[in-house]
Amino acid sequence: MKKIVVLTGAGMSADSGLKTFRGSDGLWEGHDVSEVATPQAWQRDKELVLKFYNERRQQAHAVDPNEGHTALNKLEQQYDVQIITQNVDSLHEQAGSSQVLHLHGQLSKVRSEKDRSLVYEIGGDTIELGDTAEDGAQLRPHVVWFGEPVPNMRKASKIMPEADILIVIGTSLVVYPAAGLVDLVPDGIPKYVIDPATPELIDEEWNHLQKRAENGTPELVNILLEN
Repeated sequence: MKKIVVLTGAGMSADSGLKTFRGSDGLWEGHDVSEVATPQAWQRDKELVLKFYNERRQQAHAVDPNEGHTALNKLEQQYDVQIITQNVDSLHEQAGSSQVLHLHGQLSKVRSEKDRSLVYEIGGDTIELGDTAEDGAQLRPHVVWFGEPVPNMRKASKIMPEADILIVIGTSLVVYPAAGLVDLVPDGIPKYVIDPATPELIDEEWNHLQKRAENGTPELVNILLEN
């Protein structure tokens, strides 16, 4: 069975109604990155960071997978499909995809601020100051902040060379280290990108479907299933 590796970004979730987080003004829902998404922000104002991620978690919990998500699940009928996502929502899993690797963590999970192995699933619930893990440490969002290492990059780097087909959906391919993953796929394999814009890093080797994720993904999936 051929292996398809799918790399997804914010454009995938945007079609379900989720904000893409960073606005054109560089602010993340009204906040500078340094205020809410760095280890320094956490040490400076844990209450603000918790409030910010509680709101994002509730937003993510309130939306449903779009046709792009469900199409990727359909692709599993004929292919070994591995999704590597930069998104922190659980929409791929909700749509039924069975192999999803989250590079930047998941909003539906929290963990001990001291022991990263103590991870808890909370769905759309909130966490507050004083909510602790079993080691007594404050719970924090189970997401990767700016300035933190990306633990799943090693796993992703091992998956990419196994690809027989690569599909990139809703990501600009400019945010590293995730953008560097596309360089790890074997030479000469079919490569597709689904995005209304044209990512800067693609060349003539790429097949570009200049559409939104919810439209372009089902179209490409149908083509692949018919071949």
